[in-house]
Order: sequence, then C-alpha cells, then structure tokens
Amino acid sequence: MADPTPTPGIHHVTCIAGDPQRNLDFWVETLGLRLVKRSINQDDPSTYHFFFADAEGTPGTSMTFFPWSDLPQGNVGSGQVSRTAFRVPEGSLDYWEDRFDDYGVSYGDRVERFGETVLPFTDPDGLPVELVEVEIPADDPTVPWTEFVPEDAAIRGFHSVTLWIADPQPTMELLETMGLERAGTEQSPDDTPGDERTRFAAGGPVGKYVDVLPTIEGGLQGHGTVHHVAFQTPTDEDQASMRSAARSRGLNPTQQIDRHWFRSVYFREHGGVLFELATSDPGYTSDEPLDDLGGRLVLPGTFEDRREEIEAGLPDVTVPRAATADAGD
Repeated sequence: MADPTPTPGIHHVTCIAGDPQRNLDFWVETLGLRLVKRSINQDDPSTYHFFFADAEGTPGTSMTFFPWSDLPQGNVGSGQVSRTAFRVPEGSLDYWEDRFDDYGVSYGDRVERFGETVLPFTDPDGLPVELVEVEIPADDPTVPWTEFVPEDAAIRGFHSVTLWIADPQPTMELLETMGLERAGTEQSPDDTPGDERTRFAAGGPVGKYVDVLPTIEGGLQGHGTVHHVAFQTPTDEDQASMRSAARSRGLNPTQQIDRHWFRSVYFREHGGVLFELATSDPGYTSDEPLDDLGGRLVLPGTFEDRREEIEAGLPDVTVPRAATADAGD
C-alpha cells in the first residue's frame, strides 16, 4: 500500500479527572488555558467533557478531560501516556515557578532534555504534566489566551507526549509508519522507570514530538491518567490512509466516528496506548461564535433533545473569569 499522509502531530490529549470544578479552576485560572468547549462525554452523557486550548482552539492545543468522580485514583504505567508536555516561550519558567508557588502547585526541579529546559509538575488529580521552553516563531499558528497569564508566558499548545511501553520496537515502527521521524535517543535519568528516551518528530509546528520510554511498570487508569492521545489527520482522505496503514500493521482501528467537532478513528497501538486519528474540521467554532467558546453547555446531535435530563444529572460548575479572580484578591 502507499504510505499514508504523515501526521503533522498531536491534535488533542484526553485525560481523566475527578472533581469537575477543581479541574476547571486549575486548567483555566492556574494554567491560563481557555475553556473552548463545555460538553458531555458522548459515550457517557452523565459526565462532562471539558476542552481547554489556546484562544481559538487551534489543532494541537486542546487538553480535554472526562471528570469521572466515581473512578479511583490512577497510576501511570506501561501502555499509557506517562507525560504530556506543553510549549511555553523562552525565559518564562521563572514566571511559572512563581505562579506555581502562589497557587500551591506541586512541581519538580527543571531538567534538560534534548537541549531544552523542562519543568515537571502535576495537576490537582496527580496528572503528570510538563512545560518546555521553546522559541515561538512569529508565524506560529497558536493564539495565546491571556485572561489569566500574560502573552510572554502563555502556554502555546503541545510540545510532546511521552509513552511508557513494555516492548517499544513495534510502537516505534508504527510512529514511523505514521510519518514521524526518529530524532534521537538519550539517557534520561529524570524518568523512573526507563532510562533511555527515544524521540520521534512529526513535521508540524505544534505537538510534533512523541517520546518513547521502555518500562514494564504496571499502571491503573483513573484520576490523573491520560485516556488517549489524538493525532492530526486533517482531512478524511488523510485519515482513511492512516487507518489503512494501521490495519496493515495488524491493528484494529474503528470505523470513522462523528465527534461533532472532528471525525475520529480509534485503535490501541501495539503497546496498549489508545490512539485516535482526528480531522481538523469542523472545529470548535462550528457551533459557537469564537468570542463565546465555552460559554454554554453544548450538546451535540441528538443529545440536544435530552438537554433537560442531561443538565439535571450534571453538577453545577462555574468557569473562572479574571474579573472574579481579581475581586477575590
């Protein structure tokens, strides 16, 4: 078969949280991301689905959460995304350490990785996250959201995800099939377990890196873990060719599923991580004006007919606003 159209990089990362209000407060106010979509889990409409991103919900910037309060605390292990890293402008990590001190965020010492400075921290559910200082080019496609964090420090989409895999070779071959190129290997004493990190790079400007670390440590999906990572397949044709490539490697991708803001295909890669392929359109502004993103509960498709029932089953939440935060200072 012909090689698939290479993925430009990560589209979004979806995680599991506990308390929905705490999740909103942290990702909007503390980290300064914009809530671009407030919706429901389309496979479990009793649960919210929050989408946090840059100012315009640009592909490659959205971190999303299912706040399943009844799940146990998770534990990162083999077959999972172990770390999700975001890009921040060069010179901004001092700002972020001061902010984390002010907000009581647990963070670790900075580390150097592939020539870049990385600040590890965890969200309130224990999710491992990182900020990576990079030079943001003038033509960068991301648009910083500056309601809580100034532009010179604002998060600018994904930098990378790290996969913990028991047998990395099939996963690494799959990444190459998807169009990522091996960018280097280095010892990684900051990571436990696994001491050899192999980096793969896609061709896009945002969310271009996937790092692979070998580990057999067991994990448990729950609060503070990643549910799946989605890669950009901008058009239906791109997605179909990537789906065929996954099948050619012995994987079992789903048929295309309409997720309202993008169309998706899912499969578990050889090491157990759930991968998604997501189109670029129709995007988060397809059902809300840009200025109003995240302002209301959006119920896609036939779920709108059940609005009263669904709203009655969801806990009340309040989206942080800068004016409200200032008033409480």
